[in-house]
Amino acid sequence: ALAPSLNIVIVARAIIGVASGASTVLVPIYLGELAPPSLRGVMGTMTQFALVIGILVADLVGFVLANPTGWRYMFFLTSAMAFFQLLLTPFLLESPRWLLGRNASSNKARFIIKKLRGFRYDEEVETEVEHYLGASKSQSCDDSNDNSGGSSAKNPMLEMFQDKKVRLLVISTLVMQVASQFSGINAVFYYSGLFFDGVIENPLVGTTLMGAINVIATYVALLLMDKCGRRTLIMWSSAGMFVSCIVIVVALNGYFSDMVALGAVASYVCFFEIGLGPIPVSQMFEGKYVAPAMSISCQLNWACNFFVGLFFPYINKSLGAYSFGPFAIVLLLTFMFAWIYLPETQGTTPAELQAELVKKNAGRSYHNMDIEAMASHAPPSQDEWEQALAMLVQLGDDDSDEEAGV
Repeated sequence: ALAPSLNIVIVARAIIGVASGASTVLVPIYLGELAPPSLRGVMGTMTQFALVIGILVADLVGFVLANPTGWRYMFFLTSAMAFFQLLLTPFLLESPRWLLGRNASSNKARFIIKKLRGFRYDEEVETEVEHYLGASKSQSCDDSNDNSGGSSAKNPMLEMFQDKKVRLLVISTLVMQVASQFSGINAVFYYSGLFFDGVIENPLVGTTLMGAINVIATYVALLLMDKCGRRTLIMWSSAGMFVSCIVIVVALNGYFSDMVALGAVASYVCFFEIGLGPIPVSQMFEGKYVAPAMSISCQLNWACNFFVGLFFPYINKSLGAYSFGPFAIVLLLTFMFAWIYLPETQGTTPAELQAELVKKNAGRSYHNMDIEAMASHAPPSQDEWEQALAMLVQLGDDDSDEEAGV
């Protein structure tokens, strides 16, 4: 807001961009660790909901301050919001998962769990603590088995791709991130003036209208997230956006009126927000993989966002009325990928999700990954360990009886 030159503005905006990118990684992880399993889908969508509300507020502020005399005040609002967030940080609770990971006897973690869940009795708190610790112990056992040959601990990012049980899930997540941006959603928001030219006199009105539709659609996604399957919503989202793309192309070629084109753009935004927008990355992975999975997913998402924003004007110049054709192809491929490969994440743990992926893709072999062989060489389950232990105890009893008989 106080920048004396354009170069200072560019540097300041770059710093804001880094901070925004970090928040898109950290906030979903933080909310996922605080929320109970039944609310993780809704809490993940709340991040997207807050994001689209912020976009709408920025559009509304633009009506007043987007002018040669008011732009500095508009940038000042960013600093004001950041300062307000800093004032609220003392009210934030630490993640109980993180606290228990450092100290299993942490009283602070137990107090936070009791406060968050509304528990009245210590027994309820200890049950929840056991759930956290049980997941951590399971991951520690997996790590010790992986490193039993004497190798040092692996980098979680590398291990995520090397673990055959997780690799296909990672690939599916990255495909969804690419699809969410290459669907062309940000081409609509960045260059909305192109679609409203001749329909709405003030392009800012059209942009704000799309922002309002975005908020309403995300609210609908909040209502549907834990009632419908995530995979189902992604399929409906990609299919609806595909049909909307076709209508947009036909309308831009003059077969439909401009108002039909505007309605198709609104439909396109709505379908995005119910599926491809709020992708639940943080609830798809075990605790040790959440941070690297969120990091690489957000980096890929923002990179694709950058390329769409950079190259869409050239695509529009080359293809004209057919500029949404490539997006339609991406959406069709996304629907097919979701139909064939994606598992359902609603109400499942990361371990169950990995098992579902193995089952869903059994019989398929990839360039260096045999799904059926992966399943057949899976580590023994808890039931199998208990059965083996019972057999050892029985053998020990038999030996004792024989020695007593001698």
